Amino acid sequence: MDAAAVAPGISRVELEIGGMTCASCASRIEKKLNRLDGVSASVNYATEKALVTAPAGLDPHVLISEVEKTGYTAALPQPPASADPPEDRELTSLRQRLIGAVVLSVPVIAMAMIPVLQFTFWQWASLALAAPVVVWAAYPFHRAAWVNLRHGAATMDTLISIGVSAAFLWSLYALFFGGAGTPGMTHEFQWSVQQGDGADSIYLEVAAGVTMFVLAGRYYELRSKRRAGDALRALLELGAKDVAVVRDGVEGRIPVSSLRVGDEFVVRPGEKIATDGVIVSGSSAIDASMVTGESVPVEVGAGDAVVGATVNAGGRLVVRATRVGDDTQLAQMARLVEEAQSGKADIQRLADRISGVFVPVVLVISVVTLAAWLLLGYPAAAAMTAAVAVLIIACPCALGLATPTALLVGTGRGAQIGILIRGPEVLESTRSVDTILLDKTGTVTSGRMALIDAITAPGTDRADVLRLAGALEDASEHPIAAAIARAAKDELGDLPPVESFVASSGLGVSGVVEGHALVIGREALLADWAIQVGPALAAAKDAAEAQGSSTVIVAWDGAARAVLVVADQVKPTSGEAVAQFRSLGLEPVLLTGDNAAVAARIAAQVGIDRVIAGVLPQQKVAEVRALQAEGHVVAMVGDGVNDAAALAQADLGLAMGTGSDAAIEASDITLVRGDLRSAADAIRLSRRTFGTIRVNLFWAFAYNVAAIPLAALGLLNPMIAGAAMAFSSVFVVGNSLRLRSFRSRALTTQEKELR
Repeated sequence: MDAAAVAPGISRVELEIGGMTCASCASRIEKKLNRLDGVSASVNYATEKALVTAPAGLDPHVLISEVEKTGYTAALPQPPASADPPEDRELTSLRQRLIGAVVLSVPVIAMAMIPVLQFTFWQWASLALAAPVVVWAAYPFHRAAWVNLRHGAATMDTLISIGVSAAFLWSLYALFFGGAGTPGMTHEFQWSVQQGDGADSIYLEVAAGVTMFVLAGRYYELRSKRRAGDALRALLELGAKDVAVVRDGVEGRIPVSSLRVGDEFVVRPGEKIATDGVIVSGSSAIDASMVTGESVPVEVGAGDAVVGATVNAGGRLVVRATRVGDDTQLAQMARLVEEAQSGKADIQRLADRISGVFVPVVLVISVVTLAAWLLLGYPAAAAMTAAVAVLIIACPCALGLATPTALLVGTGRGAQIGILIRGPEVLESTRSVDTILLDKTGTVTSGRMALIDAITAPGTDRADVLRLAGALEDASEHPIAAAIARAAKDELGDLPPVESFVASSGLGVSGVVEGHALVIGREALLADWAIQVGPALAAAKDAAEAQGSSTVIVAWDGAARAVLVVADQVKPTSGEAVAQFRSLGLEPVLLTGDNAAVAARIAAQVGIDRVIAGVLPQQKVAEVRALQAEGHVVAMVGDGVNDAAALAQADLGLAMGTGSDAAIEASDITLVRGDLRSAADAIRLSRRTFGTIRVNLFWAFAYNVAAIPLAALGLLNPMIAGAAMAFSSVFVVGNSLRLRSFRSRALTTQEKELR
C-alpha cells in the first residue's frame, strides 16, 4: 500500500487511474470516492492520479473497487521493473488509430469538398473508406460512451460517439433509402449547415473528419501531458543505481537500495553521490546542476554535507550516509513536486464543477437545437447537422486541461531550477504579495563568519599577523577562530605548528608559535597578560564594533600588534536579489534577531531601506501579523528553526533549502540552492504559471461560450466544429508547455560570469 500517515488514524493513498478522457470523468470518480465514509479524494485528469485520505484501516482495494464500479480502472503505483521506461500502450494505440484515420479520412474529405473529384459512385467509395474510421478508429469513443451509459453518465466521449454515429447513420439512410446513392450524384461543401433535401445529402466527411480531428487532438494532448511530466520523471531517475560501500574494511558494490545510514561509501571522480551524507575524507568539487540547476561547482572537503544524485567532479571522496531512501533530499524534492502537481487550486475546482455538469447541459442544448430547427420547418438533415455540430464543438476538454497542465509544467520546471512549489494554492498567493521579509543570517548573509579586515600597528607586517594568528586560531573550534584560520590558509597556505595552546572560555586563546608567546582575544585577556592596547588600535576596534562587526586583538611578545575584524558576510548575490524584488513590486524588509548596528550595516550593503532588528522568534510572528494588519500581503524568506513560525504565519513562506527541516516544512516554497535570487525566480515562475492558467481558462470558456451558439444557429459545419474542438485542447496544452522555457535569472547571471 502506497500510503503515508498524515494524521493519527488517517492515511494517504495514491491511485493510478485509467480510462479517463476528460475532466468530467475525473469529476465522476472524485464524487464516487467522496461518498465513502471518512474518505476525501482529489482526482487529477492531467496526472491521471487520485490522492485519497482515508481511515488508516481502510483496505485500498475498496477504493479500487469503487473506481471500477464507475467504469474506470485503478491501481496502486508500482515501482518500475527496470531502468527502461515501459512502452506507453495508450499512446501507441492512439497513434495507430490516428494514422489509419488520416489515411482513410483525407480522401473522403477531399471528395466531399472538391466537386471535380466526385467521380461516378464516389459516394460509395467514401462509404468504404469512412466505415473503418467510424467503426475502428472511433472505437475508443464508442466503448467509453457505452461504459458511461451503463453507469448512467455522459462524458465527452458520449458527445463524440453520438455525433459521429448520427452523421454516419444518416449517410447510410441517404445512400440506401434516399437519393444520395444515385450514380453521378454531386454536392458542394459548405462551411455552414446545408438546408436542402436531407435524403440527398451524405455526411461521411463529417463522421470521418470529426473522428480524425478528435483523435489528433487527443493524441497530441496525451503526448503533451506525458512531456509535461518529464521533469518529475527525470528527477526520480537522477539517483545513482549502485554504490561502492566500505564494510569491515572491504569495498564492494551494492544496489543503492541496500545502503544503510552510517555506511561509508566511496565516490570516484565522475560518479554520482549515492545518497545524502557527510564527507569523511577527501576534497573535490561537486556539480549539483542536475539537482539544483546551479551551474557553478561547489568546493567541498571533510566535514561538509553532500546531497545524493550530485556529481563528484574532482577527487576521490569517502562519504558517510546520513539519509537514505525516502528520507533523502532528492526523494523529498520529488515528493513535494508530485504533491504540488496532484493538488488543485480553487480556480481549478471551479472548472471541474463546470465540467461535471457541462456534458448533460450540452446534450440538452443539442436536443433543443434539433427540436427548434424541426419546429421552424427546416429539413430533418439540417436539424440533425446543427445538433451534431453542438455536440462536437462543446466538448469540455480544454476546460479540464487548462489548470492541471500549466501546474504540471510550471512545478516541473521549478524543480529543474531548484524551486519546489508545495501546492497550487501557492500560485494564487504570489500574485498579490507586496512585502517580502528577509531573515538575515543564512538568507541575506552566508551565516558563516569571515575575516574582513586586519588592522596592524605601525611596524607590524600583515602577513606575520595572519600567519601567527591563523596558526593559533586553527587549534580552536570557535566560529571566529575558524574564520581567521581559514583566511590565513587561503592567503598563505600551510601554517606553522602551535605549542602550549590554552583556550580561555569567552575571552580568547594563547600559545606559542615560532617562538613567540601569542595572545588573541578580548582586552580583558590581554590585561591578564599585562598587555596594553594602543590608542590607534583601540579606535579601530571601537569603529569596527560600531558597525556591527566582531573584533579580536592579536598580541605577541608583550605588545598588541593588530586588530582582526570578523563578520558574517553578505552573500554576493543578495544585492541583486533585492533589486529583483523591487522590480517585481515588492518592498524588501530586513527582519533579524541581531542588534541594530549589524542589521543596519547588512541592509546598507544590499540596498534595503527598512530594518526590523533585535526581534525574538515569537516577535517575528508578531511583526508578520502587524504588517498583515496594515493590509500588506506578506512573503517571508528564512532558513532557521527560529523562522519556522513566521514562515507559517506569512501569506507566502519561502525557505532556503540549505536551512533547517523545520523551516522547510513550514514553508510554501523551498529554494534548494540557498541563493536569495531564487526567491525572486520563484515568485516570477509562480506568477507566470498562474497567468498561464488564467489565459487557458479564458480560452476554454470563451471558446465554448462563442462556439455553442454558432453551432446551434447552423453556422458551423460539424467537421469544422470537430477541428476547432481539437485545436482548443491542443492550444491549451501547447500554451502550458511554454512554461518549459522559463529561465532563472540567477543561473543566467552565473553563466555570464563563467564566460
